[in-house]
Amino acid sequence: MTSFQSTLGEESGIAEELAESQQAISIAEFFEKNKHMLGFDSGARGLVTAVKEAVDNALDAAEEAGILPDIYVEIQEEGDYYRLIVEDNGPGLTKESLPKVFGKLLYGSRFHAREQSRGQQGIGISAAVLYSQLTSGKPAKITSRTEGTDEAQYFELIVDTDDNEPEISVEETTTWDRPHGTRIELEMEANMRARQQLHNYIKHTAVVNPHARLELREPKAHFKFERATDQLPEETEEIRPHPHGVELGTVIKMLAATDSQTVSGFLQEEFTRVGKKTAESVIDAFRDRHYGREMRWRPPASHESVDLDAAVTDATANKGADATAAFAGAIEDEVADFDRIAHYELRDVVDSAADDVEDEHGTTFGDTVRENAVEAVWLELIDAVPVDDDEAADPAADDAIESESRLVADLYDLADDATSTRKDDEVIQAFAVRLAGTFEDETDDDPRHRLTHKTLREYVDRAAELTEEYDDVAFGDTARENVVEAIWDVMATVPDDPPLVRELEGDRDATSDLVDGMRATDIMAPPTRCLSPISDDLIQAGLEKEFDAEFYASATRDAEVHGGDPFVVEAGIAYGGELPAEGSANVMRFANRVPLVYQRGACATTDVVKSIGWRNYGLDQPGGSGLPNGPVVIMIHVASTNVPFTSESKDAVANVPEIEDEIELAIREAARDLKSFLNKRRSMQKRRKKQNVLGTILPEMATKVAEVTGRDEPDIDDAIARIMNNVLVERELEQNGDGQAVSVIVENNSSTNETLEITDIVSAEPRSLSDGATVVEMDGEWFVKWEADVSSGDDAVLEYEVADDASFDLDVKGVETEKLTVKQ
Repeated sequence: MTSFQSTLGEESGIAEELAESQQAISIAEFFEKNKHMLGFDSGARGLVTAVKEAVDNALDAAEEAGILPDIYVEIQEEGDYYRLIVEDNGPGLTKESLPKVFGKLLYGSRFHAREQSRGQQGIGISAAVLYSQLTSGKPAKITSRTEGTDEAQYFELIVDTDDNEPEISVEETTTWDRPHGTRIELEMEANMRARQQLHNYIKHTAVVNPHARLELREPKAHFKFERATDQLPEETEEIRPHPHGVELGTVIKMLAATDSQTVSGFLQEEFTRVGKKTAESVIDAFRDRHYGREMRWRPPASHESVDLDAAVTDATANKGADATAAFAGAIEDEVADFDRIAHYELRDVVDSAADDVEDEHGTTFGDTVRENAVEAVWLELIDAVPVDDDEAADPAADDAIESESRLVADLYDLADDATSTRKDDEVIQAFAVRLAGTFEDETDDDPRHRLTHKTLREYVDRAAELTEEYDDVAFGDTARENVVEAIWDVMATVPDDPPLVRELEGDRDATSDLVDGMRATDIMAPPTRCLSPISDDLIQAGLEKEFDAEFYASATRDAEVHGGDPFVVEAGIAYGGELPAEGSANVMRFANRVPLVYQRGACATTDVVKSIGWRNYGLDQPGGSGLPNGPVVIMIHVASTNVPFTSESKDAVANVPEIEDEIELAIREAARDLKSFLNKRRSMQKRRKKQNVLGTILPEMATKVAEVTGRDEPDIDDAIARIMNNVLVERELEQNGDGQAVSVIVENNSSTNETLEITDIVSAEPRSLSDGATVVEMDGEWFVKWEADVSSGDDAVLEYEVADDASFDLDVKGVETEKLTVKQ
C-alpha cells in the first residue's frame, strides 16, 4: 500500500498553497475570538471583570500621582444592556495617550518596569472596551482632564481588531466638574447574576486599600466605603532582576544587550544585590562549573623518600650550581608550607622562586626552565611512594608498597574519613587504589587533575563499581556522595579569567554554567523598595473597617524571590463577633492589592489554606482537611513585581512552590495569634464559670457561718478574689474633718505582675493626691487617673481627699474582666 508521504510529490504546489494561506493576526483579533481568556466568558462575569479592570486602573493612576483615590462606580440598566460608569480623581490622561490606553491592547507603561502594580500587560481596560463593542456595538465614551487644564478631552472610540489600533468616532473638548481625573462609560450585554461577586470585589478592594474611598451604585444596592487612613502606599522604585531564579534564555538576552565587557561588570550592572564581592563569588562558582577545580595533593612529609630538591636540580640545566641550588631549595621550602597544593599553586611557587633567584643571582630562569621544574615537582608529588618508619625497616613491605602511589594514601585518608566505620580497611584501600588509577590514567591528558563536580562523581562511581564487582562489597550512593564531597572540598577553585561577555553571548553551555553559579551563590534577598505591601497595621485597619469581629491578627513576611522577581506574602485573620458562625471560613485572596473573585479552586492560595491543619489553631475542620468552619475571615495578599497568574484573566495565583511556602508561613504566623486568643478565651470562660459557681455557693456558706457563729457575714468579694487569684480593687472612705479621705487599694492575688490603669470619676474636686496621680476636670466631673504597677502578692494604694457629698465611679483597665474584682 502506498503511504501518504509517498504521494505528496505527485501533486505540485501544495507547500506554496499552504504558505499563501498563512497570515499574521493582531492581538486584538485573537482576543476578539478568545475573550474568555480575559475573564469575559459570560454576561455576569464580563460585567464584574470590566468593573475590576477600570477600578484597578484608577487606583494605580491615583497612587502613582500621589493622590488619595476617590472612585465612583455606577451600573445602570438600559433595556437589554447595562451601562457601566467609572470615575476617578487620578491625574488624567493626555490627548495623545488616551486613545491608545483604551483602544490598543498590549499598550501600557508597566510591563517592562520591575516594580509592583495592579496592571502590567496593558490588556485589561482595552479588553473591556473590546467586550463592550462586541456585545453592544457601541463605542466607549471617555472623558479625561489633567490638572491645570481648563477643559477636559472627550473621546468616543472602539478597538480596530484588524490592526489593534483605536478607531476614534468623536474627539472634542468638554467641561467637567472634576479638576482632574478620568471617566469611562461602557455599554455592554450583561446581567447581574454575579451581584455577590461584584459586591465582594468592591468590599475586598476597600479592605486592602484602606487609603481609598470607594462608592458603588447599582440598580438594587448602594455602598460607600470611606477611607480608613490618609497614608498612601509606599512609593515603589523599579529594580533590576535578582540573580536567583533568572532563566537561561533571559540571561542570554541580557548578555546580548549589556554594555559591560566583563562578567563581573555584567553581574554588578544588570542585577540587584550584586556588588564586587558577590560578583567574585558568582564567578568562582562559574569557574567550578566551567573549568572545574584542581585537585590539591598533600606535599611529602619529612619521613617520605621524596627529594623535591633533587628533582628540580635534575630538571634545571645550565644555570650554575649556586643559582640552581637556590632555585630548588626555595621551591622545596615553599611546597612544604602547604597543607595541600594544586597544580596552579605549584606554578605560582615556581614562578616566585625563579623571580627571587633571578634578582639575587642575576640568572634568567625562562619559561622552559620553569615548566620543567613544575613538571618534575608535580610528578614527584603524584608518583612517589610514601614510606613510614616501620615500613622502611621492613623489607617485606616493599612489594606491597611498590604499586602504591602517594595518591592512593591521600585518597585512602579522604575516603576513610568520609565513609562508614563498618567498611573494612581493605575495601577502602582497594577503592583508593582504583580511584588513584583513574587520576593517573588522566595525567597524560591533563596533568593538572582539573575536574568538574560531575567528572569527579564519574571517577568515584567508576572506582566504587569496580570495588563492588571485584571485592563483593556494597558501595552505596550515600558513601559515594560523601567521598565526592570530601574530595571536592579539598580541591581548589582555579584562577582562570572568565570569558568576556561577547564570548559568553555565543556560548550556551558557558552561559548555563554562569546561571548555575548565580543560583548556587548565597545572595542577599532582593530589596523591597519595588514592592508596596499593605503592612500589618493597615491589614488590621482594613479588616476592622469592614468586619465587625472580636479578634484580628496580621503577618507580613520578608521578601523572597521567584524567577528573578521579588515577592512578599501577607496574611490577616478576623474571628468572632458578628461574623457568620455557620459554614466555611471566608477566604479573601489578593494579588498586588487586587481581589481575586473567581477561580478560587484553581488558586495556590486556596490550596495552601486547605492543606493547613486548622484544628491545631482552635478552629473546626471536618475530616482534618479543607477549609475550616466557623466565624472566621482569612485574607492572603501576594505582592510581586510579576505575580504568576494561571491565566490572562488574573483570577488565580499559580502553584509556585516558593510562593506557596511563604503563603503557608504567613497564615501560620497569624494563626498562632488566633490560637493564643482562643486558648485564653477558653481559659477565661472556665474561670468565669468557676467564679459564677463560687458566687452562688459562698453567699449561702457565709449566711450559715454567720448563723452558727453569731458573727457578721464575711466579705464574699474579698474571699472570691483570693480564691480565684484575682486582682482586687476596692475603695475605702474615712471621715476627715469637713471631708472624707479616699483610699483606692489594689491587691494583686495573681501569679503575675500586673499594670493597671485606674480612673476614679468624682463629682467634687479632689485634693491632696498621691504621687503619680493626675486629675482632669471635664463637664463638672473630675477624672483622677493613676497607673499602678503591682507585683504578684503585693498591693498599692491611691489616696486623695474630697468633699463629704461627693459621688464616685471607678473604672479599671489593664486586666481581663475575669481576673478582676472591683468593689466600689
